[in-house]
Amino acid sequence: MLLLGIDDAGRGPLIGPMFLAGVLLEKKDEAMLKTEGVADSKLLSHSTRIKLSVMIKDIALDYHIVEAKPEQIDHAIKSRINLNTLEAIKTAEIINKINKRKEKIKVIVDCPSVNTKAWKNTLYHYIKNIDNLEIICEHKADFNYPVVSAASILAKVAREDEVEKIKKKFGDIGSGYPSDPITIKFLKEHGDSFKDSGIFRKSWKTWKSIFPESDQKLLDGFFR
Repeated sequence: MLLLGIDDAGRGPLIGPMFLAGVLLEKKDEAMLKTEGVADSKLLSHSTRIKLSVMIKDIALDYHIVEAKPEQIDHAIKSRINLNTLEAIKTAEIINKINKRKEKIKVIVDCPSVNTKAWKNTLYHYIKNIDNLEIICEHKADFNYPVVSAASILAKVAREDEVEKIKKKFGDIGSGYPSDPITIKFLKEHGDSFKDSGIFRKSWKTWKSIFPESDQKLLDGFFR
């Protein structure tokens, strides 16, 4: 049997995109992941994630990484799509890209919604071929399944790479999370100057609290 693990990174930041990754493995290779120290990316150091990402790509039968830019996220939140549905669309994009085989594939997704059943049903709407798929959506799948841990590492490394690119272009944004004082300092000092740069999620509460007029313009433009 083949296993396809899928997880996201960067769902909560104020700055930068979200990434989702999928890793396709043969069931027997899960043991190798454990031996090499693959675990939920949040439990690993940056240097360890980098090292493991190379190994994961080497042993995977296939992998695919997709990006959701801040503009896409803002649109999803301010429309009827919402962030959970956007993540379902991106998850299906990974499945559709990788599912080119006749073998049975067990797909294991770290579910972003509290309602796993409803989110799974939403996911089904965007999958092109489910005949050979068994789909499992669980909370903490990145902790419980090595193949999902592997996906979480690839997604996290992709997010970290993008954050470094943003820093080189715009300056020190910190981690990009609203809880980071460096990120908030950057937002207050440079948010207005870089508001059209595409790096900010303007639908986030933190942005709206600092730039309420900008948020109103966004709403006016959306509903016009």
